[in-house]
Amino acid sequence: MTGAQILIECLKREGVKVMFGYPGGQVLPIFDALYDADIKFILARHEQGAAHAADGYARATGKVGVCIATSGPGATNLTTGIANAYMDSIPMVAITGQVKTFLIGNDAFQEADVTGVTRPITKHNFLVKDVKDLARIIREAFYIASTGRPGPVLIDIPSDVQMQDTEFIWPEEVKIRGYNPTYFGHPGQIKKAAKLIKQAKRPILYTGGGIITSGASPELKDLAERIHIPVTNTLMGLGGFPGTHELFLGMLGMHGTAYANHAIMGSDLIIAVGARFDDRVTGRLDAFAPGAKIIHIDIDPASISKNVKVDVPIVGDAKNILGQLLEEIKKVPDTTEWLKTIDSWKKKYPLKYKEEGKIKPQYVIEQIYQATKGEAIITTEVGQNQMWACQWYKYTSPHTFISSGGLGTMGFGFPAAMGAKLGCPEKIVFDIAGDGSIQMNIQELATCVCNKINVKVAILNNEYLGMVRQWQELFYKKRYSYTTLYNPDFVKLAESFGAVGIRVTKKEEVRPAIDKALAIDNTVFIDFHIEPEENVYPMVPAGEAINKMLGGLA
Repeated sequence: MTGAQILIECLKREGVKVMFGYPGGQVLPIFDALYDADIKFILARHEQGAAHAADGYARATGKVGVCIATSGPGATNLTTGIANAYMDSIPMVAITGQVKTFLIGNDAFQEADVTGVTRPITKHNFLVKDVKDLARIIREAFYIASTGRPGPVLIDIPSDVQMQDTEFIWPEEVKIRGYNPTYFGHPGQIKKAAKLIKQAKRPILYTGGGIITSGASPELKDLAERIHIPVTNTLMGLGGFPGTHELFLGMLGMHGTAYANHAIMGSDLIIAVGARFDDRVTGRLDAFAPGAKIIHIDIDPASISKNVKVDVPIVGDAKNILGQLLEEIKKVPDTTEWLKTIDSWKKKYPLKYKEEGKIKPQYVIEQIYQATKGEAIITTEVGQNQMWACQWYKYTSPHTFISSGGLGTMGFGFPAAMGAKLGCPEKIVFDIAGDGSIQMNIQELATCVCNKINVKVAILNNEYLGMVRQWQELFYKKRYSYTTLYNPDFVKLAESFGAVGIRVTKKEEVRPAIDKALAIDNTVFIDFHIEPEENVYPMVPAGEAINKMLGGLA
């Protein structure tokens, strides 16, 4: 088999049903092999869109997302999507073409050092120099991407390697020297954690995307209910614990709920699971949870005590470790008074907004939640739209909230929605977008229409780069430097691609427009003209402790 044929055969054996990408000169042999392959190929309109679509597919399904691009600019256009997946620990295999092996380093046409460029933003990468190594490398790439702490792996394949032939040998087993992720917690550490839990008066569970990756949601719910302990999620953890549960505090951090932030700052024990103490969560590090001991459960040993010193580190898979903890805990703490205190904070600091004036974005999201009965997959762009989607839609199950967490990539949500819909065709998929972000990968409208990918996009149109404008209002004396937008007519633009556009300018039109969009079997852009200077609250100013919130209303 040729290298190109080996690649396609390996993808099929890895269970790849859908892949995203864009052809070019140095991947022509691969695309020729794809022509007859039993793999659904989605031609994106930009390589960044292909990478984000593969990412969204992976988040929605839990499978490895796959994208492909040619050498040089094709490969470099993938890098934002690869970095996005790396920051959020998303399993992805990115395949790039490369100039012929004897031209590497000669500044050949469309050459770029892709393995060098992507080394800091991949879990691992490969440059294939011998076709005999190709099957093994592909097998290892999928294994590395999907095990331990997941992440993107890149395979750079020169075009002459794609054309060379060799005997195809499928490696049944993968053994990589020095790569042996730990999946079960050390029994001694489990005992220490159980002892701290028993002694705690004000414990809290702080959980991140690791809960969703490991499939630990049932164990998390069991643990929270067993010991009557409140739960707060990071942005990446939304959906890992039911958003309607009485023990749920919502998201914490810079734009988290006030009661989640007060709870973590007032706790005496933090049980952190699959979260990395990101700066958006901790605020000022030296002021973070000063009275709390910390149990940190994470599959990546490098994440433990990286930002915040912990008392009981437990390395391993969240699902397994929570199961071990449930077996070890014999006596539960009395959290009655603690839960009463939290309930008082919930009553004192509810999420709220003023309803007069133009359409409020919070109201739009509430109506999307009601219209979809909370069962949709929600993707977001980045900025105010993202934070409102975190606050006002209640996520009750894993893999239903898909957003760019660590990298904060504008333009992520729409192609991610495309990937999520292909992975879960039976689900409603809604991208909650800003009028700035949506224009960054708006070309994927063509991809959606051509492939009949039925996604809905709610554009919260305030004619600003909203989150940047909010910071300029609060911290730069309303000097709106280059954050005012001139927008296209989104309705006409959608229609020009063969999609459907709906414009909404009055509150009473919001719900009928959403219902109409849901009834249409096509991609729909709903252009909601919202209050231009509505702000996201609560908000923790940069460099402050997370209980020092701005909590006013716009």
